Amino acid sequence: MADSMTPRERYLATLLYQKPDRLPFSPGGARESTLKAWHSQGLPQGVNWLQEAMRLAGIPAEAVSPAASLPVDWRMMPQFEEKVLEHRGGHYIVQDWKGNICEISDTYDVSYLREARDFVTRRWLRCPVETRHDWLEMRRRYDINTPGRFGPDFAERARALSDRQTVLRLTFSGPFWQLREWCGFEGLCMMMIEQPELVDEMAAFWTDFVSQMLQRVFDHVVPDSILINEDMAYKAHSMISPAMTRRFCMPSWQKWTRLAHQAGCPMVEVDSDGCVEELIPIWIEAGIRSNWPLEVAAHNDLPLYHRTYGQKMAYQGGIDKRAMARGGQTLIDEMARLEPVARGGGYIPGCDHAIPADVSWPNIVEYIRLLGRMTGWC
Repeated sequence: MADSMTPRERYLATLLYQKPDRLPFSPGGARESTLKAWHSQGLPQGVNWLQEAMRLAGIPAEAVSPAASLPVDWRMMPQFEEKVLEHRGGHYIVQDWKGNICEISDTYDVSYLREARDFVTRRWLRCPVETRHDWLEMRRRYDINTPGRFGPDFAERARALSDRQTVLRLTFSGPFWQLREWCGFEGLCMMMIEQPELVDEMAAFWTDFVSQMLQRVFDHVVPDSILINEDMAYKAHSMISPAMTRRFCMPSWQKWTRLAHQAGCPMVEVDSDGCVEELIPIWIEAGIRSNWPLEVAAHNDLPLYHRTYGQKMAYQGGIDKRAMARGGQTLIDEMARLEPVARGGGYIPGCDHAIPADVSWPNIVEYIRLLGRMTGWC
């Protein structure tokens, strides 16, 4: 299959409501428990699941292109020591790398809290920032000039990416996500009510830290997108009010989108689970142009959003993982529901979160086949 666009051109043309030759092929990712189930259902050991599913579905290998990356570390330095504090009743009490004290099943170990390797439920017992003193200690861990913040080959790799064919995206935490990492969800929400000036201070610090990091990158290479991780919605509503969102988050978003646009970066995206209906107009106001994963179980209505906001917002994800699990006509109907959105532009279809283990191997192959047709790859 001859391509008339590079993966980078196709991605930008899609999300900017232009005319791509076909849509980017981005089905979603699988975690350990999902892969274990698939291996018991026919996926051979030792092969890449997506490559195998694409082969069975008749999707050409060139439909998937690895994204470009840069050696940039946005995390705290130094990190906390990862360790098990206690083992009792089938659970570990652990300290994770961010300084949280958590309880997790002993099916897992503390390394699972570093990466999203599987669906790990945890209970937070204590978070690293509970007082102003805690905050003053935490902020010391975010110095842009700390050795290791930028890899030793950063400048060389940035130069090499100035003439690229793949997508270069910078991904980092937004203010709600990052402050929740420091304070815990309940702790942060209580601070917003009881100590709003402290929340303002933490958000302003994070805004400046990210801005400096972005500018350092922009001085070497302009990415295609910046992606703000900002999980801030429940199953049916935002976690904080629109007024709180505008006070504590909007200044960060506006500054980062302004820096991105001034540098020539065409896309600012936001990742938030849950129902984002109340958040989309605020994101648009802040200059954000794309959102994912648009979980259907959280009452997101992607066709409605697409009609309501037109080309002001683009979308990624949005295919109901529950329909993928049921398969058959349910999955066919789900893909048909989103077909008008795919034809209307500004949409990269894919699973509305990580693919869970109740999606069988035969169903994932059928999903890949249907997605290939929707996106124009078969």
